[in-house]
Amino acid sequence: MRPYEIAPGTTDQAQWLRQYYFLRGAFSVAWVVAAFAIAPSSAVIAAALLVAYPAWDAAANYLDALRSGGLSQNRTQGLNVLVSLATTIAVILALQVSMNWVLGIFGAWAILSGLLQLGTAVRRWKRFGAQWAMVLSGSQSALAGGFFIFQASMPVVPSIADVAGYAAVGALYFLVSAVWLTVGTWRRRAAT
Repeated sequence: MRPYEIAPGTTDQAQWLRQYYFLRGAFSVAWVVAAFAIAPSSAVIAAALLVAYPAWDAAANYLDALRSGGLSQNRTQGLNVLVSLATTIAVILALQVSMNWVLGIFGAWAILSGLLQLGTAVRRWKRFGAQWAMVLSGSQSALAGGFFIFQASMPVVPSIADVAGYAAVGALYFLVSAVWLTVGTWRRRAAT
């Protein structure tokens, strides 16, 4: 199968996946803009954004799993929902301690959710193609998580900007995946 081809009978799922990737990319772009433009002037908004990011990831993975055959057929996403919900709670608690703790939790979450995203992308590759950006995204997320944990152990107090850079790269991967699936659709239509 060529990189832009999808398996027969999966056109509706590919359309959903394209919309889902655009939605994930748009949310991440909006989150990054808010993190850089609004959060520096308000600790409350920064805290709300830090809680919202993993909460959104949990909701998005849950919705995608439901639209893609259910949680039983999408175990990596089901686990990602649980990991992201636990992270949301952990971030709420860590905000009471320090930003170093928050960044450390984001690091652990980036590793786990990145590996789960990588698993989801590998599983989907056979049916939809065009998953190379999600494979890279999952791998990069796991690496970034290790860096976050290291950075959290330093005496310098991190800020939401440290997470915003990570979110910006994630937005790019989601948008690239959505565009790649769109181009694949156009190519298939042109070939018929």
